[in-house]
Amino acid sequence: MVHGYIRLMSNGDITFHTRKWVRPEDLNANGTLFGGSLLRWIDEEAAIYAIVQLGNGLAVTKYMSEINFVSSARQGDLIEMGLTATHFGRTSLTMRAEVRNMFTRESILTIEKIVFVNLGEDGKPAAHGYDAITYDRDRVPRQHLGHFEPQD
Repeated sequence: MVHGYIRLMSNGDITFHTRKWVRPEDLNANGTLFGGSLLRWIDEEAAIYAIVQLGNGLAVTKYMSEINFVSSARQGDLIEMGLTATHFGRTSLTMRAEVRNMFTRESILTIEKIVFVNLGEDGKPAAHGYDAITYDRDRVPRQHLGHFEPQD
């Protein structure tokens, strides 16, 4: 179960939220949320956020800083993942992530820096031309984000 929305905030706090329901297949041997599942969800949501902010389906994960797990979640918990853009580079977008348990309101993890790079049709880094967050849908790519084959 996923629900994404954008919240307009002026203080630089989280601007994009997605919610997930922790299910049996998301658990580790301890019966708590498997970190790999959570990181997969964060990377996918960060990719979607980068695609919308950069207006290009050819954006890829370049870097994730230290991941600080401070608590966990159990089966049936609802978690909220939040992202905000913190810096627009010439070819990149840097964002911050935080995940919270919606029931306990405890932070589960933070990632201070996730960097995505905008690629051109040749598969190489390309300037994207943006320097601020958009809350409109005008940057959403107008084509299907299917299989990508770099051109020679």
